[in-house]
Amino acid sequence: MRISELSVRRPVFATVLSMLLVIFGLVSLQRLSVREYPDIDRPTVTVTTAYRGASAAIIETKITQIIEDSVAGIEGILKIESDSEDERSQVRIEFDVNRDVDAAANDVRDRVARVMRGLPSEADPPQIVKADANADSVVTLAFSSDSISMLELTDYAERNIVDRMSTVPGVASVGIVGGRRYSMRIWID
Repeated sequence: MRISELSVRRPVFATVLSMLLVIFGLVSLQRLSVREYPDIDRPTVTVTTAYRGASAAIIETKITQIIEDSVAGIEGILKIESDSEDERSQVRIEFDVNRDVDAAANDVRDRVARVMRGLPSEADPPQIVKADANADSVVTLAFSSDSISMLELTDYAERNIVDRMSTVPGVASVGIVGGRRYSMRIWID
């Protein structure tokens, strides 16, 4: 017996079945989560190292290249990307989808720990972080000015904007990248 024949012979059954399908659809619609980005964990590990006062060239040779060379032999790597900026090195290691991210992060941690002595002592210890779909930056603000210097602009952002943005509900962290900081050199005779 076809569903069309059943609907003609038993209209009450067909109506109840239709109502159940509509109710099921409405309940499913309310429980369905909507996200801007899919909830996936990419098999990516990032190594970030800060070295205040160092130029991008020094960061490249003294930190980034050493970390890249140390992690290059880890099993399952698809690609390694790095950024060397003033005062900051970032090395992103993307692994094969079948590779366990926790095991990959442990391998990266071990390899970076082996070369810690080769990094400048003034540099902060490398931060090793697994990629998290919820941790990607949502808002990026860029500041520039024709009337004040980059030092003054960075100082203004640190004093005013970072604190205000940090108090906004739902904001996990606020950071300044590429800013300039005051520095002093003191020579003692």
